[in-house]
Amino acid sequence: MKVKKIISEDMMTLPELRVELIAIREKRSVGELDDEPSRSIPYELRKSIDHADSLSKCSVETAKSLLVDLASMEKTKPEIACRIVNIMPQSRDEIRAIYAKERFTLLPEDLDQILDTLHKYE
Repeated sequence: MKVKKIISEDMMTLPELRVELIAIREKRSVGELDDEPSRSIPYELRKSIDHADSLSKCSVETAKSLLVDLASMEKTKPEIACRIVNIMPQSRDEIRAIYAKERFTLLPEDLDQILDTLHKYE
């Protein structure tokens, strides 16, 4: 399948992606999508769903509320908040690795605040 152009691009967490992929699979199995005459599920879609299943660590509702909480913190951009929700780090070092490309370093208090927020949603 060739991608001709990108219509829109949105950030989403792995649990949200999983729900979207399953919805696409259901539409294709019913035959609602016109561009897929075959009722078989493509290999790429199956692998994408398996990948999202294995890496999703929380529910969609939890991911959305955690994303809002993390985005409200001072040094957390939406992109980083989405990465944190996808990875669900368990230690300060894992959080530091997520922030490695940023031009600032987090204080121990910031790291603890992120970890405390993550522990609330486990």
